Amino acid sequence: MGKSKVNKTAIVGKTHVKKGDVVLVNSGKWKGETAKIVAVLREKGRVVLEFSGLSAEKKKEFGLKTVRKSQANPQGGLVERAVSVHISNVNLKVEAKAEA
Repeated sequence: MGKSKVNKTAIVGKTHVKKGDVVLVNSGKWKGETAKIVAVLREKGRVVLEFSGLSAEKKKEFGLKTVRKSQANPQGGLVERAVSVHISNVNLKVEAKAEA
């Protein structure tokens, strides 16, 4: 018979961050930026982030995705969407934890 698919990226158990935490992104395109967690996607092992205090250059490319023309989106072009990163690429910001 066939093998069953196992989601290797799913998070089982506790995570080091939760919704509402202020985190520092330590890897990837958004490295060094501070963000607030909007949602934790446990089945995908990712967190959805809301950035604050981005530079003008970063704001231009923030969460933009190119989409083709369709009935749902007749113009096509760039569409804003939430930014998600892998949960291992964020660390809880120490200063925010001390203030809370």
